[in-house]
Amino acid sequence: MNHLPEMEDAKLLVGIETSDDAGVYLINEETALLHTVDFFTPIVDDPRRFGQIAAANALSDIYAMGGQPLTAMNIICYPTREGNLEVLAQILMGGAEKVKEAGALIVGGHSVEDKEPKYGLAVTGVVAPDQLVRNSTARPGDRLVLTKPLGTGIVTSAVKAKMVPPGLEEAVSAQMAALNDRAARAMREAGPSACTDVTGFGLLGHAMEMARGSGVGLIFEAAALPLIERAPEYASLGLIPRGAHANRCFIGDDVSFEAGVPLAIQDIMFDPQTSGGLLIAVPEVRLQTLMDKLAEYGVREARVIGRITDEIPAGKILVR
Repeated sequence: MNHLPEMEDAKLLVGIETSDDAGVYLINEETALLHTVDFFTPIVDDPRRFGQIAAANALSDIYAMGGQPLTAMNIICYPTREGNLEVLAQILMGGAEKVKEAGALIVGGHSVEDKEPKYGLAVTGVVAPDQLVRNSTARPGDRLVLTKPLGTGIVTSAVKAKMVPPGLEEAVSAQMAALNDRAARAMREAGPSACTDVTGFGLLGHAMEMARGSGVGLIFEAAALPLIERAPEYASLGLIPRGAHANRCFIGDDVSFEAGVPLAIQDIMFDPQTSGGLLIAVPEVRLQTLMDKLAEYGVREARVIGRITDEIPAGKILVR
C-alpha cells in the first residue's frame, strides 16, 4: 500500500507507481534524467571489493532503464570514531573504480556515524525519452532473458559458513562487481519491450513488479535458469538468507510451481541478488538479435528463461 503523497507533473515520466528501477524526469524533447539510490551492509569481507559491488549494484538501475550514468554521490555509514579509516578508504576506492569504469563521475556524498558500515551511491543518469526502457511495458509473446546467473545470496551465505572454495568465492564476487553496461548496450540495440534488474527482491520479486506493472502473466522454465555453481547444493543444505524467506512471504501467493520444480530451485528464484543481471522482455522477432548482441559484447551467461503471456491471470507467475 502506498502512503506517499502523489507526485503529479507532466515532466515526471516515471514515478513510484510501478516500482520501476529509477525515477525519470523530462528535461526537454531530447533528454530525460534518471535518479536512483541504493546502499547496503558489506556482502564480502574485502572492503575494496565491497565498494565495487555496492557501486555496480547502484549503477545497475540506470542501465535497466536504458540510460547512461552521469554522476554519483557516495552514501556512507561508518564507525569513524572506532573504525579503521583505511578500510573506509578502500571501500570508497572500490566504489570510485566502478563509477569511473561506467564513464561517470563522483561529485560528492554524505556520511553518518554508524556502528554498522554501509555504502552505496545516489546516481543520476540520462536517457533519450524515446529510448527509455520501463518495467511496465512487457507484452504477451515477449521472451524473457536473464543476463547473470542466480544464487548470490545463497552462495554468500555459504561463504559465511566457510563452505565455499576460494575459486568459487572469487568468481561470485567478480560477478557481483561486474557492471551491467554491456548487457544494457545489447538490449538497447536489440529493441526491448521492458526491463528490470534483479536485486534484493530476487528474480521472482522483480519479475512480479514487471507482471503487475504491465498487466501480464509470466511463465518461467526452471530448467533454463542460469545458476551459480553449487548454488542448488547450498540451497538444499538450508543456506537460505532471511531475505529469500521474506520475498516468498511477500509474493508467494501469486507464484505457482509445478510439481517437478525442486525446492532448491524455488529458493534460488526467491533468493535476494546483489548486483544481479538484467531481466529483459524482448519481442520474439528480436530475440535472436538480442542473444547475438549479448554474445558479441561478452555477456555469455545470458539465457532465455521464459515468456510473457495472457494465458494466466495478470500479475501471476507460473514456474514449470
